[in-house]
Amino acid sequence: MMKNKHGVVALLVAAGQGSRAGGDLPKQFRIVAGKPVLAHAVDALVAHGGIDAIVLVVGAAQEPAARALLPDRPVTAYVEGADTRRGSVRAGLEAIAALGGANRVLIHDAARPFLPGEVVDRLLSALDQGGGAVPALPVADTLVRGVGHHSGAVVDRSALFRVQTPQAFRFEAILAAHRNWDAAREATDDAQMLRERGHDVILVNGDERLEKLTYPQDFARAEARLSAERTVRVGMGYDVHRLAAGEELWLGGVRIEHDHGLAGHSDADVALHAIVDALLGALAEGDIGSHFPPSDPQWRGAASSRFLEYAADRVAARGGRIDHIDLTIICEAPKIGPHRDAIRARIGEILQVPLDRVSVKATTTERLGFAGRREGIAAQAVATLALPALS
Repeated sequence: MMKNKHGVVALLVAAGQGSRAGGDLPKQFRIVAGKPVLAHAVDALVAHGGIDAIVLVVGAAQEPAARALLPDRPVTAYVEGADTRRGSVRAGLEAIAALGGANRVLIHDAARPFLPGEVVDRLLSALDQGGGAVPALPVADTLVRGVGHHSGAVVDRSALFRVQTPQAFRFEAILAAHRNWDAAREATDDAQMLRERGHDVILVNGDERLEKLTYPQDFARAEARLSAERTVRVGMGYDVHRLAAGEELWLGGVRIEHDHGLAGHSDADVALHAIVDALLGALAEGDIGSHFPPSDPQWRGAASSRFLEYAADRVAARGGRIDHIDLTIICEAPKIGPHRDAIRARIGEILQVPLDRVSVKATTTERLGFAGRREGIAAQAVATLALPALS
């Protein structure tokens, strides 16, 4: 929580319902390139390095969902928004004031999640010359006035610009503009409110990547663009544990009733261990033993789901997406078929990926070798990831 005035605070507005985007989810919660739109927006702000705090405005009853999508992100405060964007921004500004205030504030929409750092640099530099600054792009298309389906005179576009967010302001100036605004009027944006109080608002170069996600086709274009900027990584994992009397049998995060269980330092879940190694291999980050050494007593009896969650977090930290998991369990008994759907569902739950990205198969060794003699169970897994091209 802020106790003293910060230099730069980002006020991220994510309180809308996004009905024009289609689907049941508000657009800020939808997935693009394996990550929620809201997480893309927060991560872009965090990545800049010159922003001291982030205040997130969400819709009524949306805070739990927002928090669940932003684990470990440094969001300073969550604020409940209003029925209008202006009301939501006002709520966020008042929250910043209550938390100690700021020198400068960036007011940004989560629906423009792909924020280049250089745009933030231009905005903050421009505040040395005025009370506000906004990113804008020139209008490239020919514009005409029209009535119905009939076109009229061409409009001079030389002085027309498309305004984007974030919009940057001196905090006290924009707070006063909101507090003194006629509640019976709606403003097109925050810059309008500041201009009407006599402050200069400077235009800086915007960026095509800041185009707003509004309609289904906007999401499709964003997905295609981000996919083109990614590279495919494939990792393979393999693990074996012996069967022993008196042990619980865990496979793929599911406890299975059997006369023997797997013995090991943790819960010995060979299936999850193989997937962990596959994910770490695709990242070129070693193996499960290098991250969770068997010599460390804290992992004795640990649930292997913890290891898989860790591996998934490592993928997310690299900006990656888990595209597919293909797991094969090798054993004579128990029969895996009756448990296959439960195992797939549990793996999908842990990795937070759709069920159609998780494949679980089983095979025997025709009674050959240790698995054929029912001395142990083996598992092998292949993980396919999409990572940023420079990762």
